[in-house]
Amino acid sequence: MVKLSVIVPFFNVQTYAPDTLRSLRANIREDFEFLLIDDCSTDGTADILLRAQDDIPGAVVHRPEQNGGLATARNTGLDAARGQYIAFLDGDDWVAPGYFTELLARTEALGCDFVRTDHVQVERTHRTVHRVPHGRRDTVTDPRTAILPADRTTSVDYPYAWAGLYHRRLLDDGLLHFTDGLRTAEDRPWIWRLHRRAESFAVLGLLGVFYRRGVASSLTQIGDARQLDFIRSFDQVLRETAEDPEAEALLPKAVRTYCAIIFHHMNSIERFEPAVARALKSQSSQALGRMPQAVLDDALDSMDVQRATLLRRLRRRPTAAKDIKEVTSA
Repeated sequence: MVKLSVIVPFFNVQTYAPDTLRSLRANIREDFEFLLIDDCSTDGTADILLRAQDDIPGAVVHRPEQNGGLATARNTGLDAARGQYIAFLDGDDWVAPGYFTELLARTEALGCDFVRTDHVQVERTHRTVHRVPHGRRDTVTDPRTAILPADRTTSVDYPYAWAGLYHRRLLDDGLLHFTDGLRTAEDRPWIWRLHRRAESFAVLGLLGVFYRRGVASSLTQIGDARQLDFIRSFDQVLRETAEDPEAEALLPKAVRTYCAIIFHHMNSIERFEPAVARALKSQSSQALGRMPQAVLDDALDSMDVQRATLLRRLRRRPTAAKDIKEVTSA
């Protein structure tokens, strides 16, 4: 029986893939499998993965017919996974030796649906520990209770799929797949769904995942149209939250988070290509118009002056359909 499936998408990361693969090699166990998803890389990544398949016990390379992005690549791994537990890792990150064995043992001891872990952010030679925004550690609780309050950073604001471990029953219940085709913010609807519909979770005081930030090929560093997928992502969060039995309580948090992400992108709009920047303004304005307006009013009233002013101005902005057409045809 396979105890753990580790799903690792790769796309044009030949510089970093060897580090990732060395860390997997330091986590080998007879009942572990490593699903290496080559998302149609065009550099030397594919060759590196094929060699790793022969070198790392339990490693299997999957290569889709066409590039689908991170969400779709992860789904490819989920469809192939045989493990009782599921973990994720990105192809430019790495884990400490023995990390997955420790993570699995502590998760099994708790017996919950999923756990979340802290991580180390690495930017060149600088390392920073990032904690799950949840006070109670090594204690099983209802994940719904970790969504609120609306005006504080909570577990749903820590969406990283690779910072945790997930029982297979979540996969069987349809809760682990990502929305196909989302190129960015793909983990936002995913983490909201887990917190709304899973029965139990815990946060572990465990460090072992190293997240490499500032990689040139990462979508967080690229200002093209794919960045605008955050709007599709948060529209999905709002739509699904609105259907929840406790929608009235949860929607203020979803709206406030959506507004924070819009402000973040608008506040750094100079990094976008001109056509994408115009589309960002148009689509963000439309997104504000789709939000439940009374909830949005309350959210804006509770924000600092800088955020509230920018978002109110954007809310009043006339729809510019030509901006959207220009970026979609680019």
